Amino acid sequence: MNKEVQQFVDAVSDERRPFYDKLHALIMGLYPDAEVGISYGIPTYKAKGGRVGLGYWKDGVSFFPFGGKYLDEFRAKYPAIKTGKGTINFKLTDKIPVVALKKIIKLAIEQPKGR
Repeated sequence: MNKEVQQFVDAVSDERRPFYDKLHALIMGLYPDAEVGISYGIPTYKAKGGRVGLGYWKDGVSFFPFGGKYLDEFRAKYPAIKTGKGTINFKLTDKIPVVALKKIIKLAIEQPKGR
Protein backbone atom coordinates (compact mmCIF):
# COMPACT_ATOMS: atom_id res chain seq x y z
CA MET A 1 0.00 0.00 0.00
CA ASN A 2 1.44 3.35 -0.95
CA LYS A 3 2.14 6.03 1.65
CA GLU A 4 -0.86 8.25 0.77
CA VAL A 5 -3.30 5.35 0.94
CA GLN A 6 -1.80 4.17 4.23
CA GLN A 7 -2.15 7.66 5.70
CA PHE A 8 -5.82 7.76 4.66
CA VAL A 9 -6.53 4.31 6.11
CA ASP A 10 -4.67 5.16 9.33
CA ALA A 11 -6.95 8.20 9.71
CA VAL A 12 -10.15 6.10 9.56
CA SER A 13 -11.65 6.23 13.06
CA ASP A 14 -11.68 3.14 15.25
CA GLU A 15 -15.47 2.96 15.06
CA ARG A 16 -15.47 3.02 11.23
CA ARG A 17 -12.39 0.86 10.72
CA PRO A 18 -13.99 -2.65 10.90
CA PHE A 19 -16.65 -1.63 8.33
CA TYR A 20 -14.04 0.03 6.12
CA ASP A 21 -11.80 -3.05 6.33
CA LYS A 22 -14.69 -5.34 5.31
CA LEU A 23 -15.34 -3.28 2.18
CA HIS A 24 -11.62 -3.15 1.38
CA ALA A 25 -11.39 -6.94 1.75
CA LEU A 26 -14.44 -7.41 -0.48
CA ILE A 27 -12.88 -5.36 -3.29
CA MET A 28 -9.44 -6.97 -2.95
CA GLY A 29 -11.02 -10.42 -2.79
CA LEU A 30 -12.53 -9.83 -6.23
CA TYR A 31 -9.53 -8.00 -7.69
CA PRO A 32 -6.39 -8.96 -5.74
CA ASP A 33 -4.17 -7.28 -8.35
CA ALA A 34 -6.03 -3.96 -8.19
CA GLU A 35 -3.81 -0.91 -8.10
CA VAL A 36 -4.73 1.21 -5.08
CA GLY A 37 -3.97 4.92 -5.05
CA ILE A 38 -5.57 8.19 -4.02
CA SER A 39 -7.99 9.80 -6.46
CA TYR A 40 -10.46 12.56 -5.57
CA GLY A 41 -9.02 12.40 -2.04
CA ILE A 42 -9.98 8.78 -1.36
CA PRO A 43 -8.43 5.33 -1.88
CA THR A 44 -9.31 4.17 -5.38
CA TYR A 45 -9.01 0.61 -6.62
CA LYS A 46 -8.20 0.35 -10.33
CA ALA A 47 -8.37 -2.81 -12.44
CA LYS A 48 -9.46 -3.83 -15.95
CA GLY A 49 -10.08 -0.24 -17.01
CA GLY A 50 -12.50 0.61 -14.20
CA ARG A 51 -12.32 1.76 -10.62
CA VAL A 52 -14.15 1.98 -7.32
CA GLY A 53 -13.38 4.05 -4.25
CA LEU A 54 -13.79 3.95 -0.49
CA GLY A 55 -14.14 6.90 1.83
CA TYR A 56 -15.86 7.77 5.04
CA TRP A 57 -18.41 10.27 6.24
CA LYS A 58 -19.80 11.45 9.57
CA ASP A 59 -22.00 8.39 10.13
CA GLY A 60 -20.13 5.64 8.30
CA VAL A 61 -18.26 4.50 5.22
CA SER A 62 -18.86 5.47 1.58
CA PHE A 63 -18.44 3.31 -1.50
CA PHE A 64 -18.01 4.96 -4.92
CA PRO A 65 -18.61 2.99 -8.14
CA PHE A 66 -16.99 5.57 -10.44
CA GLY A 67 -18.00 5.97 -14.04
CA GLY A 68 -21.24 4.08 -14.24
CA LYS A 69 -24.86 4.10 -13.32
CA TYR A 70 -25.06 0.94 -11.27
CA LEU A 71 -27.03 2.10 -8.27
CA ASP A 72 -30.65 2.11 -9.47
CA GLU A 73 -31.20 -1.60 -8.83
CA PHE A 74 -29.37 -1.32 -5.48
CA ARG A 75 -31.55 1.63 -4.40
CA ALA A 76 -34.72 -0.26 -5.27
CA LYS A 77 -33.66 -3.38 -3.40
CA TYR A 78 -32.11 -1.64 -0.35
CA PRO A 79 -34.05 1.59 0.20
CA ALA A 80 -32.94 1.82 3.84
CA ILE A 81 -29.28 2.20 2.83
CA LYS A 82 -28.42 5.82 2.03
CA THR A 83 -27.29 6.48 -1.53
CA GLY A 84 -26.28 9.59 -3.39
CA LYS A 85 -25.94 10.29 -7.10
CA GLY A 86 -22.78 8.18 -7.35
CA THR A 87 -22.24 6.71 -3.91
CA ILE A 88 -23.51 4.30 -1.32
CA ASN A 89 -23.19 5.80 2.16
CA PHE A 90 -23.26 2.92 4.59
CA LYS A 91 -24.11 3.68 8.18
CA LEU A 92 -22.16 1.63 10.68
CA THR A 93 -25.41 -0.13 11.61
CA ASP A 94 -26.15 -1.23 8.02
CA LYS A 95 -25.61 -4.82 7.04
CA ILE A 96 -23.44 -5.09 3.93
CA PRO A 97 -25.46 -6.72 1.13
CA VAL A 98 -22.42 -8.66 -0.12
CA VAL A 99 -23.95 -10.20 -3.26
CA ALA A 100 -25.40 -6.89 -4.48
CA LEU A 101 -22.20 -5.00 -3.69
CA LYS A 102 -20.04 -7.57 -5.51
CA LYS A 103 -22.24 -7.10 -8.56
CA ILE A 104 -21.75 -3.32 -8.47
CA ILE A 105 -17.99 -3.69 -7.96
CA LYS A 106 -17.72 -6.04 -10.96
CA LEU A 107 -19.79 -3.73 -13.16
CA ALA A 108 -17.78 -0.65 -12.17
CA ILE A 109 -14.45 -2.41 -12.72
CA GLU A 110 -15.28 -4.37 -15.84
CA GLN A 111 -17.79 -2.04 -17.53
CA PRO A 112 -16.57 1.39 -16.36
CA LYS A 113 -18.72 3.48 -18.69
CA GLY A 114 -21.93 1.62 -17.90
CA ARG A 115 -21.71 -0.32 -21.19
